[in-house]
Amino acid sequence: MCPELYDPRMGYDPTRKLTDGDVLDRMPEGWWGDAGKIGRDFGFDTYQAGVDFVVRVAALAEARGHHPDIHLYYRRVRLTFFTYEAGGVTQLDLDAARAVNALWDELSSTGETGA
Repeated sequence: MCPELYDPRMGYDPTRKLTDGDVLDRMPEGWWGDAGKIGRDFGFDTYQAGVDFVVRVAALAEARGHHPDIHLYYRRVRLTFFTYEAGGVTQLDLDAARAVNALWDELSSTGETGA
């Protein structure tokens, strides 16, 4: 549970759409956006490194049950998260973005990003 979002009057609901202020206050490093959608671009030295990253992100998303929009542009990958059912960004999106950051950090430390 994310304690900073707990409001005893509302209960904790990770699927509740957040306000722009909530999103901006809790935005993971490297991400941009607002209550509608958050995104981040990742750069690679080769097309194949980008494809490999996309496959890893897809596996992570499948395991979490929360999926980003993924766009592959030659040596750049753009990920965007939003919760369709909520009509914008929820805590699920912020948590998923943090998980992608952790994956990026892990791959970067082993040289698997090609960047």
